Amino acid sequence: MSQYEAAHQLGEQFHAFLAAGDWDGIRTLLTDDATWTLPGDNTISGTAEGADAVVARAKKIASYGLNFELLHILVSRENMALSLHNTARRGEVRLDEYLSTVCRLRDGRIASIETYLSDVPGMNAFFV
Repeated sequence: MSQYEAAHQLGEQFHAFLAAGDWDGIRTLLTDDATWTLPGDNTISGTAEGADAVVARAKKIASYGLNFELLHILVSRENMALSLHNTARRGEVRLDEYLSTVCRLRDGRIASIETYLSDVPGMNAFFV
């Protein structure tokens, strides 16, 4: 399997585990010192440091009932990104955002994640 195929497969696994709520599965894809940085000023913003904190962040995001629609898996020479369309509704508040979740890889695992969003104000309003 080429490095590009391996990175693509890692992206597929990450999305599948996230959509299924398989937190142990996500943990197997992360380095122990993994981080996840999200923009905004809300309950999920900032940087989660360490694999357990990254898994906790994924759980928290999923607890809001998001639909994680995978649009594309993108690979570079050394890394991988997920292009997603996330939607959810909480009462009258609606989330409808496009994002790229950029994963830096180390030794075949995810070492850091940085998420880029199309609608940071909408994210702030939804994740209170």
